[in-house]
Amino acid sequence: MASRQAPLGGLAPRCLWLLGAVLVMDASARPANHSSARERAANREENEMLPPDHLNGVKLEMDGHLNRDFHQEVFLGKDAGGFEEDAGPRRSRRKLMLIFSKVDLNTDRRISAKEMQHWIMEKTAEHFQEAIAESRAHFRAVDPDGDGRVSWDEYKVKFLASKGHDEREVADKIKNKWDLNVDEESKGSASRGQCGACGSTDAEREVGEEVLENLKDRWYQADNPPPDLLLTESEFLSFLHPEHSRGMLQFMVKEIIRDLDQDGDKKLSLSEFISLPVGTVENQQGQDVDDGWVRDRKREFEELIDANHDGIVTMAELEDYMDPMNEFSALNEAKQMIAIADENQNHFLEPEEVLKYSEFFTGSKLVDYARSVHEEF
Repeated sequence: MASRQAPLGGLAPRCLWLLGAVLVMDASARPANHSSARERAANREENEMLPPDHLNGVKLEMDGHLNRDFHQEVFLGKDAGGFEEDAGPRRSRRKLMLIFSKVDLNTDRRISAKEMQHWIMEKTAEHFQEAIAESRAHFRAVDPDGDGRVSWDEYKVKFLASKGHDEREVADKIKNKWDLNVDEESKGSASRGQCGACGSTDAEREVGEEVLENLKDRWYQADNPPPDLLLTESEFLSFLHPEHSRGMLQFMVKEIIRDLDQDGDKKLSLSEFISLPVGTVENQQGQDVDDGWVRDRKREFEELIDANHDGIVTMAELEDYMDPMNEFSALNEAKQMIAIADENQNHFLEPEEVLKYSEFFTGSKLVDYARSVHEEF
């Protein structure tokens, strides 16, 4: 996607006006869902070979849960790191207003649904480029001979090694067609606590045969016809990031529907989509969480996923909803994002509204208006 440059003429007065908006506001921000993106980033290991459960810019997680960080991912893109809790509030507000000016293509000091749609598509393309870079690095790690193709066995060796298993031992077992017995090793490690030779903890070694079978199924799905069970770099990208491959996106949708479909009709009703995860509500806090789960999923089902509003979500509807490059879905998302903060109901986002609902757009509260005005002066 071609990059867009902000016009230089009139940039200074625009920035001054936008900074002025920070000073004159005098309202409180509305709470929003807390972002977990930073926690995921902090817990991610460089040598992790497992396809991620979380896919940036995709509405559903691999397990069918809503992506709580979606709106921040498609609004901030690479700028997400500039809004940490310890970042200076004045600097963060200015950065948010700079993003506002970039989204505002016609410089009329308000964001339309079309402008937001265009911005969402740009940020989605950024995430795709990040996925390509990440996949390329992992591909080189699992393709030591550099022939541009990776077999399932080559990947399995590197994957188990990243989980704390002895790489040479695993390679020998696979070469000699011996049983890996990863379930047995995982059970055995529980009594040993930590692997002295490899320095891995029990959690890192918890890899069972079921996990390997699921990965193998996904590996075969990523192998484009004619199947040779060897993945090229582009096929490996589809394996790690199914959201950018039509065939793998369909596979991901089938997996999600399979997990949520209770009557076996390969479709989702509202009751199936909002069903609570396994567990009981033990206190009021747990009840609030469950109420929020039902409310959020019901709104998502009725307003965005069920395109023809017949009360049933088909595989095609769910695929369109989850496709990060679907322009129609991006427009619907843009309208929903604007509606969240559109207090004057004019169907546009204005600087004051973005600042007031900064937690929704950035994951952090950036504005204590009375105090910030005092700080600015």
